[in-house]
Amino acid sequence: MQIPERIQTQVETLPRKPGVYLMQDVGGTVIYVGKAVDLRSRVRSYFQPSAWENPKVRAIVSDIADLEFIVTDSELEALILEANLIKEHRPRYNVRLKDDKRYPYIKITWSDPFPKVFITRRMEQDGSRYFGPFTSSGAVHQTLDLLRKSFPYLTCNREITGRDERPCLYYDIKLCLGPCIGAVNQDEYRAMIGGLARFLEGRSDEVVADMEARMRSAAAALNFERAAVLRDQLQAVQRVVERQKIVSSISTDQDVIAFAREEGDACVQVFFIRGGKLLGREYFVLEGTEDEEERDVMAAFLKQFYEDAAYVPPEVLLPQRIEEALIIEQWLRNKRGAKVTLRVPRRGRKRELVAMAAENAAETLAALRSQWQADAHKYEQALAELQEALQLTAPPVRIECYDISTTQGSETVGSMVVFVHAVPHKSDYRRFVVRGVEGQDDYASMREVLQRRFRRWWMATSDEMLGQRDIKGWAKLPDLLIVDGGRGQLNVACEVLEEFDLLTRVPVAGLAKQREEIFVPGQARPILLPRSSQGLFLVQRVRDEAHRFAITHHRTRRRRAGVASQLDSVPGIGPARRAALLKAFGSLDGIRAASVEQLAAVPGISQAVALAIKEHV
Repeated sequence: MQIPERIQTQVETLPRKPGVYLMQDVGGTVIYVGKAVDLRSRVRSYFQPSAWENPKVRAIVSDIADLEFIVTDSELEALILEANLIKEHRPRYNVRLKDDKRYPYIKITWSDPFPKVFITRRMEQDGSRYFGPFTSSGAVHQTLDLLRKSFPYLTCNREITGRDERPCLYYDIKLCLGPCIGAVNQDEYRAMIGGLARFLEGRSDEVVADMEARMRSAAAALNFERAAVLRDQLQAVQRVVERQKIVSSISTDQDVIAFAREEGDACVQVFFIRGGKLLGREYFVLEGTEDEEERDVMAAFLKQFYEDAAYVPPEVLLPQRIEEALIIEQWLRNKRGAKVTLRVPRRGRKRELVAMAAENAAETLAALRSQWQADAHKYEQALAELQEALQLTAPPVRIECYDISTTQGSETVGSMVVFVHAVPHKSDYRRFVVRGVEGQDDYASMREVLQRRFRRWWMATSDEMLGQRDIKGWAKLPDLLIVDGGRGQLNVACEVLEEFDLLTRVPVAGLAKQREEIFVPGQARPILLPRSSQGLFLVQRVRDEAHRFAITHHRTRRRRAGVASQLDSVPGIGPARRAALLKAFGSLDGIRAASVEQLAAVPGISQAVALAIKEHV
């Protein structure tokens, strides 16, 4: 294998220090991120002929066009930086969590006087307490719905003063304690939320004992109504506790991790043991595990999983030893603030737990692969049906769909969504703000959007522009272009393709909503696919996704315009203060609900300006 002289020079000039290296392809895309104690020695090893026996190393080296490196003070800093860069770039040759979406967490706004509980996909250093991550938001919602019967937490945006005249419906159906009307005070409400937090931490025995004590105390004080409420809450908690399996006689916290692999697919199973009870389990699918040693796959997962984990237990049980165990233990110790041990049990109950996790991982992977294969068959069938119905030369692997969203000609936007192999390819989605059209003219708006899209294609593929622009996405032509609309929108699309000499290269169709008619150039009658057709289901999904993507952007712009116009009417509010208020409260409703003291706590907002906001908004 011939190594470019430029790469050889870069390798020989690398420092002999700890750090992170990034390998890039000819388009500037990061294809691999690694860490090293000695950068020069580690990177040089990729270019030894003996290393090329590994197919993955050979593929990486053949794609390298450039190298970058970042020196760190220690291997620990390199490990942390490596994990962050993998998350940012998602290099195709690294082992990585399959879904690039953020996983859901349960968030308790503990720093608020009356904390709220909700689901979020982002952890922030804001004084809140987080529990997770979880792989299924549906399961998290079900868990909270069940727990709310025992811990009736707030969900409204009221400013809690205890002096409201009447509560909301949730108080009447016993899903809120009613602090807004003074039914409980702040200490009582926070005690209830503290019980929820302890329960989520796995300390259910403490919660049950506390509820029993408060129930007996209320009964002794002849407050039978309060005792009955606590009895109902206690019974709901006990129903949840009954589902928790006792797996250890020792009251300890552990994570048990194992994984299974088959034909390039890998699934990791994590058991969460808290206080000796199996509190829950989650599975995670990995990509890029081909030709990787099992210990390297496990190390990569640990670094990515615990980077975002809300809690690190004192012990993590693994199926086998990993080379980076000591440095990962040091990293986890820093995150936990106490000792963390990575242990590979050889016998006894702990070994059985690891085996059980491995068995669950294998069963989960088998179920997922069956589902993926069934879905793949449907997608292949859908693409084949579209090829036949639209008389295409090949199945449309890359489908682009465009939609326009506007309200009486205001804040007009366009969307471009991309499906590859019948699956959304969200990194190639694009939004367009239509600026060259006066009033409501959907045809002119579609023309502007398509012209801008294919002008980007022309610029991305012209020789003088290569290397100067982000060509990802724009340089690829669709195998099928769909516009949301009938014959009129189709004609606009054909005219734009003709402008760029692409009409014979890019198949195009218009999809009308009323009867799901598909219009194609040169054909007077529309195509009607059977109602049970996988091809029809696919074009409907693509069209609906384009509509969703467009209307979401349109609503956001309208909301921002409305917020801006209302806030701009407040004396002393300009763009900087407006941005600060929206960052602090999220929306106009949040600003309205905030007290004068909360408004004045926002950087740049004085007491006088806060009073003006309350008066005008």
